[in-house]
Amino acid sequence: MKFNGYEAWLRYDTVTDEQLAEQYRNWTNTIVVAGNTDAGPITSAVKELELALPKLTGAAPKVAKDAQAENSFLVLGTIGSSAYVDDAIIGPIAALSHEEGYVLKTITSEKQSYLAIAGASERAVLYGVFHLLRLMAQGESIEQLNIAEQPKYELRMINHWDNMDGSIERGYAGRSILYKDNELLVDSPRIVDYARMMASIGINGIAINNVNVHRAETFLITDKLLPQVKKFAAIFRSYGIKLYLSVNYAATIELGEVDTADPLDERVQAWWKKKAEEVYAAIPDFGGFVVKADSENRPGPFTYGRDHADGANMLATALQPYGGLVLWRCFVYDCHQDWRDRSTDRARAAYDHFKPLDGRFMDNVILQIKNGPMDFQVREPVSPLFGAMPNTNAVMEFQITQEYTGQQRHVCYLIPQWKEVLDFDTKVKGDGSTVKEIAAGNIHPYKYSGIAAVTNIGDDDNWTGHHLAQANLYGYGRLLWNPELSSEEIAAEWAQLTFSSSTDVQQLLIDFLMESWSIYEKYTSPLGVGWMVTPHYHYGPDIDGYEYSKWGTYHFADNKGIGVNRTVASGTGYTSQYEPEHAARYESLDTCPDELLLFFHHVPYTHVLHSGKTVIQHIYDTHFEGVERVEYWISRWEELKDKVDADRYEHILGRLQMQLENSKEWRDIVNTYFYRKSGIADEKGRRIY
Repeated sequence: MKFNGYEAWLRYDTVTDEQLAEQYRNWTNTIVVAGNTDAGPITSAVKELELALPKLTGAAPKVAKDAQAENSFLVLGTIGSSAYVDDAIIGPIAALSHEEGYVLKTITSEKQSYLAIAGASERAVLYGVFHLLRLMAQGESIEQLNIAEQPKYELRMINHWDNMDGSIERGYAGRSILYKDNELLVDSPRIVDYARMMASIGINGIAINNVNVHRAETFLITDKLLPQVKKFAAIFRSYGIKLYLSVNYAATIELGEVDTADPLDERVQAWWKKKAEEVYAAIPDFGGFVVKADSENRPGPFTYGRDHADGANMLATALQPYGGLVLWRCFVYDCHQDWRDRSTDRARAAYDHFKPLDGRFMDNVILQIKNGPMDFQVREPVSPLFGAMPNTNAVMEFQITQEYTGQQRHVCYLIPQWKEVLDFDTKVKGDGSTVKEIAAGNIHPYKYSGIAAVTNIGDDDNWTGHHLAQANLYGYGRLLWNPELSSEEIAAEWAQLTFSSSTDVQQLLIDFLMESWSIYEKYTSPLGVGWMVTPHYHYGPDIDGYEYSKWGTYHFADNKGIGVNRTVASGTGYTSQYEPEHAARYESLDTCPDELLLFFHHVPYTHVLHSGKTVIQHIYDTHFEGVERVEYWISRWEELKDKVDADRYEHILGRLQMQLENSKEWRDIVNTYFYRKSGIADEKGRRIY
């Protein structure tokens, strides 16, 4: 059988344990749908069961409104929809106080036995069905279920950087599934399958176009394209997902209807109110706007002497009557920096721009803050802006697409990185002020909060280019549902659902995924300094590619040392943006973590790390080790030739060989560069050019 990866973690492989398969058939041969549904998420839940159960158990379920004559059955419904449901949720259940909470419970009595999936909403029931199917696909017993779950985060967003011409900015898995030749692919069956995939991991919001909004995408909020956007929204709605749009801040000018984009101009305000009215007339449950303004040459309120609060509030006022949100990105910095000027620091920019505006934003504005102060590097500190604005809603932004982490040609499992960010204790309100609690709205009284991320999908057969890159997409959703899951638990789930044929294969994948971020970091930029990539493409090494550029992405390597001095004592003062405990830790060479040393300090190559190695020896050692570990995992993968289907085996082997060649290029260029800069030889005598 050919496995091209299209089904991803929704493969629903046949249960080979006949006793277990019979148990599943016993509880699912009849599906009782409680209450009235009309093409909503419960209807989608039934369709998923009708698709999955024959694959898993070999038996197609019967769908009924009642099952009084049945000995056992599966019932789906919301609270109050039927006695079956209400009997399953007797007493207070905390999860059901949440709109997206659900219960999976096995009811066994002399009179009747059934398995109930009860939700606080139809969307919750759909999530419960995917939970049940996940258990079955993993071979778990469902005889005595008593599970109550709700998501940790209110907003669980996916941002597409797709353009209407079909290209994807920072896309590494083919072309867009949403657009082609400036047309919306509303009739593509992939859209439904994509919505299924996203619902299965709990995503509840998707922005369907690039934050860098070009002229073609500007028309998405007009009568010209809204009928097509409406069709996307209907598909997403049936899977419990709200549709969002990225908008051009200067749409008034781009469309030639108003000669300004000044947020305080009444004509501009009236124009956006009219646009909001039109959008909500077409899509009543429209989520809102994502906005990139005054960043990387995008238009914004600065042109008119206004600030971000002025700009965001103008849009928020237009959306407020309909419950719409404005997600205003904080990726704002001087992208025309003079590299000669050591006082300007891109890392400071988001905090410097937004912190003074705390309390000025309307309550339907959410600031979208990147996880680090720079730009999704393989290693950087947590953004000090997150949690620093107690009176302004905020979401954390991650990047699933591997822009700086191998572009889905290299394996780099990002869940451990994201968990480090989420577990970081900001100290903004004392101990326990972790990012994961801030993002959940549990530290500051945010009205809206959550997490967003740039997706990694395209129209490749396997969705993500590299089969193993699917683990990042799956893991992102699972982490947002429950950040207490470990990286290893998430990897194990994905491996079992996606490569269910062999426990040997699964364990190898888990072990490889868990080490992959470390491996990638070893052979790329060292000790948190970042970048060193080919300009524009961001793939492969070019150590000085951005060193004398306008982008503010410097390493300042010379013959004496390397790193960026961001201290208060003698540098850019960036460390002061953290709470005192972290500021002091990063400020001092004695306490700054090794992995972030060059982000915060310029040091000699002979500086001794906490590990006991000098900086230069660390650079040499890690770059050799990184290549060696890729070679090791290739040899391990080759052991599985007869245990993995040929298509995926060859695909992954080919990608690993590509990764090996690129890792060698990184190793040799980085080591040679710093050997020539420092004049210090490798103490182990290995070949450096």
